[in-house]
Amino acid sequence: MITGLVLVRLQAGKETQALTKIKEVKGISHVSAVYGRWDLVVDVETDDMAAMSRLVVEKIRTIPGVFNTETLVTTSI
Repeated sequence: MITGLVLVRLQAGKETQALTKIKEVKGISHVSAVYGRWDLVVDVETDDMAAMSRLVVEKIRTIPGVFNTETLVTTSI
């Protein structure tokens, strides 16, 4: 199991619609709206790195209103 955080910047005026669609994506375990450079912190869980890449590129980034993303893959130290 691979877990990560996807930082999402949303397009002004499309925040509510994008947030609704993001919450519907399979593999997303939690979404937090935040203030600052990013608008959302999205917790994701996938079987492997290829699946995480598909989730971010094909599912999250294609949602209207998603302007930019940055993915942080978690690790155990």
